[in-house]
Parts: sequence; structure tokens; C-alpha cells
Amino acid sequence: MIRVDNLHKHFGGFHAVDGASLSVREGTITGLIGPNGAGKTTLFNVIAGVLKPTSGRVTMAGEDITGLAPHDLFAKGLLRTFQIAHEFSSMSCRENLMMVPGGQSGEQLWNTWFGRKRIAEEERALRAKADEVLEFLTIEHLADQRAGEISGGQKKLLELGRTMMVNARIVFLDEVGAGVNRTLLNTIADAILELNRERNYTFVVIEHDMDFIGRICDPVICMAEGKVLAEGSLEEIKANEHVIEAYLGTGLKNRDMVGA
Repeated sequence: MIRVDNLHKHFGGFHAVDGASLSVREGTITGLIGPNGAGKTTLFNVIAGVLKPTSGRVTMAGEDITGLAPHDLFAKGLLRTFQIAHEFSSMSCRENLMMVPGGQSGEQLWNTWFGRKRIAEEERALRAKADEVLEFLTIEHLADQRAGEISGGQKKLLELGRTMMVNARIVFLDEVGAGVNRTLLNTIADAILELNRERNYTFVVIEHDMDFIGRICDPVICMAEGKVLAEGSLEEIKANEHVIEAYLGTGLKNRDMVGA
């Protein structure tokens, strides 16, 4: 579904992404791991249109999407979340979800005068959809609570919920487990697995928690210094000498990368 060919992103003399090439197959949950500074988030930002690449190519289902703006990629079904949740803090959780779909009738001044019935019908449908998403994520009790008042883990669930308000084809999740307690992390994992199995979502997940990666991701891709080091199952990755050296600076194969 996604193919990255010889991608580079330079910031002056610093090569954050340095010739990375990888593929993401449709219907998979692909894990992206690597030490801090490996270029994982920068790669996400380039694929998702947040940053323009210095060189290289990104295709989605065979279509060249290199350098397209985030809103154009959103319309094609490519979505991403961020390590720090981006919620509308003064709005309720339900309202945060209702804001997601584009092209709503209420966005046009003409319709606020002459299309009120259509606006009301759309809002009822969006409200029903948002409530369905909140129930799916087991946070329906937060529907009317301001998004700025909920916990960090609940905000991550809400961000995942935003992807369910549109016809997402592939979702890039950036450290979805950061700062999340184990109970909520399990809830997030359950939601990702169900969206993948029942709704055919394709995911790419940056995460440092190897237990989380091991539970939901196959294959796993490891990056270091802006390059792709290895791809395979988590067990294959953990046994790879180059990967071990990138994490630990040593050739010891019996060390555990959990939490790296």
C-alpha cells in the first residue's frame, strides 16, 4: 500500500532520514522501532505531508504522493496521530470527533442561512457516529467531558477515534503508548487489532514498548541513523546483530530490548 524509495530529509547538515526504503503491505499492522533519533517520526512526517522530502519518493497504492499536503492525503485516507495528542481542549470528546469529517454543510456561509435543515440532519448523523466510536473505544462515559480534562491515555484513544470518523485506509500512530498506563494501553491495543481485523485498517506504529509491538505488529521494521536496518518478525529483529548494536552498542545477543 505504501512504498518509500530512497527517502532523504535533511536539516542543514543533519540527515534525519538518510536513504530509507521500505514497504507497508495493505491489511498489516507494521511496527516501526529504533533508538531515539533514528528518524522514525521524521519519516512519518514526510510520508504524511507535514515535511517536504529533500529527495526520494513515496507512493500509495501505486500513486505518487510525494510532498502532497496533509489535507490532500487525508482525503485519500492517509491519517496520522501524534506523540502528543492534539485535541480541542475546550470542546467535549463527542464534539472533537464530530469536527473530523471535512466538507460539512455548516462550513459554508450560504448553508447557515438557507440549508439549516441539511446542517441539522448532518449533525444528528455525526453525533450518532461519534457516540458509536466512543462506545467502541469504551470511553462513552466521557462523551460530554471536555477533552482537555481527560487523561493522556484517554486522549490517545480519542485520537484513534478520530480516524474512525472518516474512511481511513492507512493510519500512522506515533508512540501511541507514551505516558499511557498498562490498562489503557491494552484497550488501545484491542481497538487497533479489531479495526485491523474487522474493518481492514492498515496501521504503521512507532512505539518503544516491545510488549505492545510484539502483541499487535507483524512485520516490524527497525531504523537507526535515518536508515532501515532490518525487517521481519519481532523475534527476528531482536536476534539481528545490527539491531542489537544500534540499541545497545554491543554484540550481546541475550540482552532484552524491552523499553529501549
